[in-house]
Amino acid sequence: MPPLALASILMIVSGSLHAVVNAIVKGGKDKASGRAVTDGTSALVLLPAILFVPLPHGAWHWLAASAVIHAFYLYSLVRAYAIGDLSAVYPVLRGSAPLITAGVTIGVLGEHATIAQIAGTAVIGIAMFVMIAGKHIGRQALGWSLLTGLFIAGYTVVDALGVRAAPSPASYIVWVFVQMGAVVVVMFGIVTRGAIFAAARRQWRPGVIAGVLWILTYGMALYALALGPTAPLAALRETGMVTALVISILVLREPVSRGRVIGVLGILAGAALILAG
Repeated sequence: MPPLALASILMIVSGSLHAVVNAIVKGGKDKASGRAVTDGTSALVLLPAILFVPLPHGAWHWLAASAVIHAFYLYSLVRAYAIGDLSAVYPVLRGSAPLITAGVTIGVLGEHATIAQIAGTAVIGIAMFVMIAGKHIGRQALGWSLLTGLFIAGYTVVDALGVRAAPSPASYIVWVFVQMGAVVVVMFGIVTRGAIFAAARRQWRPGVIAGVLWILTYGMALYALALGPTAPLAALRETGMVTALVISILVLREPVSRGRVIGVLGILAGAALILAG
């Protein structure tokens, strides 16, 4: 299978799993605790693997930058989920991210992309915002969502550069999860003054499930970014919004609007353009 085709498949599957992880975190009573358990679980599961992969020489600085950006990302994500509905917050933060990512990787870093890929990326980003047409989202929720989208774009670009600079994709993937778990648990432990640990005892089961799925979803995404161009692949991951819509309807019992249906169709159209390009 051609590398770009494999990368595209990995990103689409990653997007669906990512929607499940976000729904689990959103469904918990304590969002910070849920996120800490998720990332802590991922780190513990992969910790033994550091003995079997090369040290990420050439990518240490990217790992450091990734840790900082992920910390800010997760804090803003938890804040957005705490004050806004998943159906409103998720499209904003995921829709803004591929547009910013494309602007940086293509416009600033000069990464190659075809006209069809650029058009597909733009269609997906715009379609995500169409999904919240007519839906109320508070100013604070909107602000935290857009900030989260900026951080998503930031860690996407940094991790794409890092996974390509490391001796192997597996090396970077293992180390990024281990460091991310440590950073997140410590950060939320400090921010909440230890309250997350008491909350974690009450909701650890879904967090552990999310942690295992998080390895799969972001591990797939990182491996895909080692194989192909950043912007179109990152946009393909947003096809997970289709899964998020199904979860919102069947699990969270949220209403379906015309805008959400049109948005999903737009995402699928954008994905088709990227795959055709």
